[in-house]
Amino acid sequence: MMSDWGIGHDRIILSGMQFIGYHGTRPEENRLGQRFVVDVAIELDLRAAGSSDDLSQTVDYNQIHDRARAIVCGPPLKLTEAVAEQIATAVLVDHPQVRAVAVRVTKPGVRLGETILAGSIVEIVRRR
Repeated sequence: MMSDWGIGHDRIILSGMQFIGYHGTRPEENRLGQRFVVDVAIELDLRAAGSSDDLSQTVDYNQIHDRARAIVCGPPLKLTEAVAEQIATAVLVDHPQVRAVAVRVTKPGVRLGETILAGSIVEIVRRR
């Protein structure tokens, strides 16, 4: 969903939100923290908001940002998958008009032994 730009899907996309979190399976990740980059795309009907220019007819994406920040900056989780799942679940619970949500969580600069990756990415899509 994040990169699918097919006809018939209205979306709001929050791209590149950056937070410091303490998630990971290694003790240093939990102790030192690291940057997480979060992208969230929500699918919903935006016709009423577009016609009326009324915020109450759409989703205030400040609320999505705040929930993503609270999860990433909150209590440590072991897996990036769990971070993404919590964000997706929160969006669907908080905003009943959202039909689907895609969440991408990137950990930049991941080290695997002597190799440094540009990043590891988890992307999930959840639908009603």
